Amino acid sequence: MHRVVPRRIAPALAPVAITAVACAQSDGVRKQEPTRGTNEKQETKMKIRITIGGKTVTATLTSNQAAKDFASLLPLTLTLKDYADNEKISDLPKKLSTKGAPASYDPSAGDITYYAPWGNLALFHKDGHDSPGLIKLGSIDSGPELLRQPGALKATFERVND
Repeated sequence: MHRVVPRRIAPALAPVAITAVACAQSDGVRKQEPTRGTNEKQETKMKIRITIGGKTVTATLTSNQAAKDFASLLPLTLTLKDYADNEKISDLPKKLSTKGAPASYDPSAGDITYYAPWGNLALFHKDGHDSPGLIKLGSIDSGPELLRQPGALKATFERVND
């Protein structure tokens, strides 16, 4: 037998009924779905262009403080030199911020990094190993092949205009 609920009470009971149905259909594990319109701060990642020997690749910088400091130096032309058979390095005109950076980073091929102890830029064309003081600035979008040329390379780093 069904009980009749007066109309003025029915709307007030709707959330209870929906919750009861949802709980009855769940597996007992409560899952929280992401909500839209939260006031979380959305960081925009910056695109840059790297030109080496007339060939150009794009890269995406992270939104950390070191990457923002690096972006403030652009446009910038550097001579990248071989280091440790897996990266190209160059001195930067000034030290970058390490505020909020992790203690170390394990780089992958295509990563653009800052090695804080030496104050230099390091672009990896092969995977590296976890290194204290290494901070990821971004990644080359299309792959690191352009960096695999032996010897010193003149590279120009510029912001991409959106």
